[in-house]
Amino acid sequence: MIDVATLADVRKRIEDACDRSGRTSPDEVQILAITKTFPAEAIEAAYSAGLTAIGENRVQEAADKFPQLPHLPQLKKRLVGHLQSNKAKKAVTLFDAIDSIDSLKLARNLDAKAADREERLEVLLQVNTASDPAKHGFDTDETDTFLEIVELENLDVKGLMTIGELTSEEAVIRKTFRKLREVKESLNEQLPAEKRVTELSMGMSGDFEIAVEEGATMVRLGTALFGARG
Repeated sequence: MIDVATLADVRKRIEDACDRSGRTSPDEVQILAITKTFPAEAIEAAYSAGLTAIGENRVQEAADKFPQLPHLPQLKKRLVGHLQSNKAKKAVTLFDAIDSIDSLKLARNLDAKAADREERLEVLLQVNTASDPAKHGFDTDETDTFLEIVELENLDVKGLMTIGELTSEEAVIRKTFRKLREVKESLNEQLPAEKRVTELSMGMSGDFEIAVEEGATMVRLGTALFGARG
């Protein structure tokens, strides 16, 4: 399902991208294994290979899959797909982090659900850096909304997420990733030190090296690790 050589190649590509961009440590880039449509065994394989964070796209698929897993004490389960408000309660019970908050309404809903559980929920804010009407996410200039979400008591906003342009033009892809880094920097200028965001989740199997060069701290890899989906 995932072999040592494949993972070693991915890690080497991340290391090389860090070298090209002057980043000192490839260890600051986390590989998030995207296991959507793959069976529970793929999650076990990723965990056995040393990947302790996995991403799923759909709440119902996770609800079907997660009970099949053995006890994996360090596994962090992240929702990376669009979340409908009516599934927020279930998502909070299933996932350790929600990486796809794309509206103030959803943020407030998740804040309330986390409060009901008397816990803080780790989240990322999804930003539509490509201004693509087909994609979910905040506009890049919604700073006031970002600041409001950061102040919600039961959400722990760790950073931002975006999806690169689906194009073969590297300059276009790079621009969407660079823009997310700029949004993060602008946001942090308005936040006290203890609330500044650190994570940039950007880059998938076809463009993760560009994302790393532009500052990604988390890359979302599915086919690069597991092969083509059926």
